[in-house]
Amino acid sequence: MKYLCLVYHDADARVSERPAAELEQIQHSVREFIGELRLAGRHVFSSPLQPPETAATMRLDGGMVTVSDGPFIETKEHLAGFYIFDARDLNDAIRLAARTPSAQFGSIEVRPLDEAMTMDH
Repeated sequence: MKYLCLVYHDADARVSERPAAELEQIQHSVREFIGELRLAGRHVFSSPLQPPETAATMRLDGGMVTVSDGPFIETKEHLAGFYIFDARDLNDAIRLAARTPSAQFGSIEVRPLDEAMTMDH
């Protein structure tokens, strides 16, 4: 079963503002984690996201499209990236998500994909 892991960083973590050496170590740790998942045949796809300031929130209401700059909801966390990987069950997916270096900066929502509704086939 495939699981989506949404990585949320605490706004106070200010990951992008950390010293260059620390950022390089974080990136190295993430690459190692993804490499391990790939070797095990469990990595499907992952990506960091641009900062929240680059986002737009679109809503469709009665056929009218409205767009707001940035994330619409007020929160102390922002969506920083995601992983999709194969796991045996929810507990296995949580164990994998707990290993990502990103977990130290906030929280990770772990949710199974509804593969019956996947649109790529």
